[in-house]
Amino acid sequence: MPKQTANSTAQSRTATRLAWALWAIYLLLQTTALVLSFLAWSYPPDANDPLSFFTRGWLYLPASVAFATIGALIAARQPRNPIGWLFLAMGLVSVFGEIAEGYWRYALFVRPGALPAGELMLWINVRPYFFLPIFSALLVLFFPTGGPPSRRWWVAGWLIIVGGLTNVVANAFIPDPLDVSVTITNPLGLSGAVRFLRFSAALGNYLLLLGALGTLMSLVIRFRRAGAVERQQIKWLAYALAFYVASIGLATSLITPTVKPSPLVNLLFVVQAFSGALVAAAAGIAILRYRLWDIDIIIRRTLVYSLLTLTLGLVYLGCILISRTLIAPYLGGSELAIVASTLAIAALFNPLRRRIQNIIDKRFYRRKYDAAKVLAAFATTARDETDLERLTAEVLKVVDETMQPEFVGLWLKETQSVERRAQSGAP
Repeated sequence: MPKQTANSTAQSRTATRLAWALWAIYLLLQTTALVLSFLAWSYPPDANDPLSFFTRGWLYLPASVAFATIGALIAARQPRNPIGWLFLAMGLVSVFGEIAEGYWRYALFVRPGALPAGELMLWINVRPYFFLPIFSALLVLFFPTGGPPSRRWWVAGWLIIVGGLTNVVANAFIPDPLDVSVTITNPLGLSGAVRFLRFSAALGNYLLLLGALGTLMSLVIRFRRAGAVERQQIKWLAYALAFYVASIGLATSLITPTVKPSPLVNLLFVVQAFSGALVAAAAGIAILRYRLWDIDIIIRRTLVYSLLTLTLGLVYLGCILISRTLIAPYLGGSELAIVASTLAIAALFNPLRRRIQNIIDKRFYRRKYDAAKVLAAFATTARDETDLERLTAEVLKVVDETMQPEFVGLWLKETQSVERRAQSGAP
């Protein structure tokens, strides 16, 4: 075995062992975080957070485990790709923040003085979460090849790193309360440099935001220049990110401190928590190329049934309003409006679904839509055609229009075992 190959194999094994060792450390830290959340069970929820610390820790557990596990799997399979290491880092950083939060809640309020350095852990608590936007933006910039589309896109990467680190350092020394639920002020705060620190934190946020916008632009450009496989990989990540951003936006708009707990609010929290796990799973599928081409089916069905649900919901509300306005004053009661709306939904479901699917196929899947139309036309021709020559020509035409190959050939075996060949070149 050549020396260079042996060194590469040894480095790969070392990276694999390191990845799974970090994953094992993550599991130990996650177990510690869950134990601390159980010990801090009696700590009341914050006024600005309808979820208790214990509930929040268990609710976001699947996303945290998914990030660390997918990261370890990618790092072990492709150690040169930083995507796996970024996922691992995000899992470790988030669990370290959970440990710090459970520690100071228990040491300062549940059983004061039971554990040392409670204020220090309170200061540490939010610091790890400042790194998550940095890792997330770099992950999008490097996805899926492990580097930016070109060297000039490293400008976005450096904006992310410099802006994020500036924000971390500035917030570490701003003399503000360490948490919204406590009155303990930052013990490391520099009162004489408040204006400079706030300016630095704001500048860091602007640089980070500018870099994040650059990463989104780089993803669009990468998609336009990518080949077939890389396009499918980007589709997986884009689909998961779109669902993640939509869930966060919906939860942010509907969940406020004054909103009382309800099944809808709880469902929004669950969707928001599991959408993070969806991002990790989608990235893992894309990088490891497991069922890579299924994303087209998922996107297509998501578009169809989302528009179908929205349209049927509007039809349902419209039927109820019209029925109550025009019919209820004469017949009395609202039961008739509900029955009429339900019947209208049942009658419109299949025709409306087919109509929406055809519109989406024409707009986003034109090539597949045309292929389906050609095959349907050929099925009609084959059912009625008896002339072998014309049928052969139709077969070749269908293959040429749907598959668009460089060469089309057809071999027919007759009863006397004489082969006939009909072929045509693609235009």
